[in-house]
Amino acid sequence: MIVPAEKVIVALDFSDRKSAVDFLPVLEGHRVWVKIGLELFYSAGPDLISDARDRGFKIFLDLKLHDIPNTVAQAMAVLGRLPIDMVNVHASGGSEMMKRAADVLKSAPRSPLLIAVTQLTSTTTEQMNREQRIPGEVRESVTRYAALAKEAGCDGVVSSPLEVPAIKEVCGLEFLTVTPGIRPTSADSQDQKRITTPGEAIRLGTDFMVIGRPITKAADPRRALEAILKGN
Repeated sequence: MIVPAEKVIVALDFSDRKSAVDFLPVLEGHRVWVKIGLELFYSAGPDLISDARDRGFKIFLDLKLHDIPNTVAQAMAVLGRLPIDMVNVHASGGSEMMKRAADVLKSAPRSPLLIAVTQLTSTTTEQMNREQRIPGEVRESVTRYAALAKEAGCDGVVSSPLEVPAIKEVCGLEFLTVTPGIRPTSADSQDQKRITTPGEAIRLGTDFMVIGRPITKAADPRRALEAILKGN
């Protein structure tokens, strides 16, 4: 199944600004997004966002904010002034925290999408039950967080592709799903547990798929991206 480029968010899995900027030309010519995560943002800061924006990319700033509501709201007031298109919080921070973040971003210059992280794709049911003390299956936890996020004013959630149909059933088709845990058939699963191929993720109804190392660490990153866009 063909994967539309605008549904692909390429995670810039680099530790410094130069490496990330040098990689950006590989993606040019395709309407993919780029994701700037914790390590890279801590290293390169807002300047990298401007670098990617100047090259025409939409940007998902993946910082997973999780703190008391006032602190998160103040942080979002700062992040909302950056030229980003999507940013996220942890749903486990609670409804008030998510609502405060959503309210702040509504008045931001670009009004970036606010996405709430449900359960990380590295989380298994056994780990969730034993370590988080949350009973039941991962899907039940994910859909509960998704319902809370929608009620709080978020635009969507981060989940694995496997939970997308359940999220859409609970929250509606317009509620966005952003899904890591995408691995081409030729790639190693690495630290991801709940995974699918790109084509399977599209069939499950995902809105955005986040793919990093299978592209950035490939021997030929551009060819790897183009294979993904073919649904492999």
